[in-house]
Amino acid sequence: MRLILTSLFFICLFGCNKSQTEDVINFDEEASQESGGTLTNAMIGEPNNLIAMIAGDGASSAIAGQIFNSLLKYDENLEFEGDLAESWEVSKDYKTIRFNLKTKKKWSDDHPITCKDVLFTWKAVTHPDTRTPYGSDYQLVSSAECVNDYQFIAKYNEPYAPALETWASLHILPEHLLKNEDINNTYFSLNPVGSNYYALDSWVTGQQLKLKANPNAIHGKPLIDNKVSRIIPDLSSQFMELIAGNIDLMSINPIQYSRVFPNRSELNNKINLYKEMGNGYTYFGFNLNKKPFDDINIRKAISYAIDRQEIIDGVLLGLGEEITSPYKPGTYWENKNIKKLSFNRQKAKELLEKSGYHLNNNIYEKDGIPLSFEILTNQNKQREMTAVLIQRRLQDIGIDVSIRVIEWASFVNRFIKTGEFQAVVLGWSLSLDPDQYSIWHSSQQGPGQFNFIGYSNKRVDDLLEKGRQELNKEKRKAIYDEFSAILYEDQPIVYLYAGYGLSAIHKKIKGVKKLSPPAGIYHNDYEWFVPTKFRRNEMSL
Repeated sequence: MRLILTSLFFICLFGCNKSQTEDVINFDEEASQESGGTLTNAMIGEPNNLIAMIAGDGASSAIAGQIFNSLLKYDENLEFEGDLAESWEVSKDYKTIRFNLKTKKKWSDDHPITCKDVLFTWKAVTHPDTRTPYGSDYQLVSSAECVNDYQFIAKYNEPYAPALETWASLHILPEHLLKNEDINNTYFSLNPVGSNYYALDSWVTGQQLKLKANPNAIHGKPLIDNKVSRIIPDLSSQFMELIAGNIDLMSINPIQYSRVFPNRSELNNKINLYKEMGNGYTYFGFNLNKKPFDDINIRKAISYAIDRQEIIDGVLLGLGEEITSPYKPGTYWENKNIKKLSFNRQKAKELLEKSGYHLNNNIYEKDGIPLSFEILTNQNKQREMTAVLIQRRLQDIGIDVSIRVIEWASFVNRFIKTGEFQAVVLGWSLSLDPDQYSIWHSSQQGPGQFNFIGYSNKRVDDLLEKGRQELNKEKRKAIYDEFSAILYEDQPIVYLYAGYGLSAIHKKIKGVKKLSPPAGIYHNDYEWFVPTKFRRNEMSL
């Protein structure tokens, strides 16, 4: 399963000054499809590395996903279709997959794309020196080979249920540019050569990235020539840029969605709003390698002390759902039978006292040491507000909590990857397959891996291993239901909420589907276009 740290950012493109006549333009006017123009977006966090298998964060993966292809991809209905692969065959025992690659395709530097690139990428992601959280998925491949330039075969010793999903998640890299490079530390990660709709044009650190249409794109050239992603960590600043006409799309917050837009007719004249259930959730996580979070009573006490509905109402204005399992609400894999720990301050205090803590001047302490810790989160207003509400509720019962907000890159590199934190407010984005080996299995605690909180449970390890090999959907469901139940009982994290994805897209952007397909409104962004009559004068990077 691909689980990726999220910074709750969205991709937007950058333009110049607001047209003085914008307010009188009829952006609802129909327009014929045409090529050219620029789409401008804003990102909260800056990518770390455009080799996604190394980076492991959402900002990096979002940009890299526009540059690279995988063997497979999802269509708008979340069914597999070919990406670099023209077709594929799975053996009856589900131990062999044969991929037939598209022929006569090229990298953006005109070098041919062949099976050698796929084989190289598999060897790279499974190499013991490669610092990646995804290696375990591909280490299950017992052997891989190229039959010829356009046929790749992967063999497994045992059936692997998420196999196709993993090949839809691995960005294929060019062997001819990386075969003699240290993939963990290569200039290629900042100046990549890919095969997808866009190629990197320029990158000004801390300011913006500019992508240009790739003439060699394996699915053909996109309609929009340039995409610019501006680095704007503050969502309020992003919103002002959207209103001014300087960016074309962004993720908006519930206040903007529910209160600002309904009262601003001039905004509705030029901006469309979209609402869809997101593919992730927000949580309050503990570093289980640090005291007092190695004590389950402390974790449960904190869970009882947090009013989740208060957070949903106060931070999301009701535009979210409380969750009890690490799966998207309303989906097949959600365990709907878990009895949630409801807000209960008295129960929280009882558990603290059960672990030997006693109140002293309104703060719980043990052996003269106060129960005190720091919550880390990144520069994301929803997470900051969530942390504040958690802080207040914990202080109400006698736990001293401080909050520290960190810029995204530093947050990931200095604290998360090193394990130098006590507690975090963070989020996970989820793939379609229920496999969560890479985040919860005890073997995945190395530097840069996803089990950075240090969770370990032998039964969970067994279930995650079995779940990967079980092909029967109902039996697999039973495995992951038990996994979810144990996880909730252990409380290594406090599940908070799954929020709705709220997007604002300027009406000058045409080709956006009015009704969001299962894959989301951004699924067909290669078909979006900007009519000439709506284009801004564009600033050079």
